[in-house]
Amino acid sequence: MGAGIALVLHPRRDPGSVLDAVGAWASSHGSRLLMRPGDAARWDGGDVAVVSEAELAEQADAVVSLGGDGTMLGALRMVARRPVPVLGVNLGHLGFLVEVQPEELHDALDRLERLDFTIEQHSALWLGADGDEAVAFNDLALVRVPGDGVVEAVLTVGGQRMGRYRCDGLVISTSIGSTAYAYSAGGPVVSPALDAVVVAPLAPLAGISRPMVTAASEPLCLELQASSGRPAIEVDGTMLRRMEPGEALRVRLQADCGQVVRLDSDRHQRRNQVKLSLLDLPFLPEELRELAPPGELPGTRPARVLDP
Repeated sequence: MGAGIALVLHPRRDPGSVLDAVGAWASSHGSRLLMRPGDAARWDGGDVAVVSEAELAEQADAVVSLGGDGTMLGALRMVARRPVPVLGVNLGHLGFLVEVQPEELHDALDRLERLDFTIEQHSALWLGADGDEAVAFNDLALVRVPGDGVVEAVLTVGGQRMGRYRCDGLVISTSIGSTAYAYSAGGPVVSPALDAVVVAPLAPLAGISRPMVTAASEPLCLELQASSGRPAIEVDGTMLRRMEPGEALRVRLQADCGQVVRLDSDRHQRRNQVKLSLLDLPFLPEELRELAPPGELPGTRPARVLDP
């Protein structure tokens, strides 16, 4: 039997013909497709093994994520304890992690089969004393819930007390996640080649008001004060639970928890540089098209810029 390829779908977006294309490719190459029950129920035309999430993580030789960055982050979390190559197919909009466009899928699967790709190793934040509660590849965030009190917490880095926060929330991010939530909170862009952790406050009222960068080897602890509200804990943008005053949140960075498939690392990096610069422009996409020089077809110039 061929390799086991796990498929992970965007929770709401219809994968349409892309999913059929993966099924046709797998059938012609003797590969076994694995899907969770909820994803498999959305596809009525494929030969697929329906497995639990735990079984998927144990049996997959590779994972194909069909969606955007959020879907790919979920796929990476799913196999974090047994990392295998994860290929992202972009059915979203910007997409910083995902590399492959739908029209490139067949060639990408051929290269995946031939092992003709490079692996981009990703570190992850592990929440809990043994990392047994949650894993985040972009960020963990403590976010004030409307109607509740602000976040009041004391930060300890590597066992040393660093100071206190009184703010609307805190974002703890990996270097690869520094261009996401932490970036919007005023945090620095950190090179993916650097294993580091960024701690950025959201709307600080008192205490530490600037982002902080810590070493990968330094475990973090955020202890909510008795006067604090009950912030929501978000893992890569998905709510995990509420945190209680007096509770201590322990976080550590662990290397090589995620294997992202890269087919053309240089092109992907150039695309991301352009995408990141576009986020800072005070225009909507349709407004940018209105600024195109006469004779340029709307949408033509950005497509060439993003795919040099």
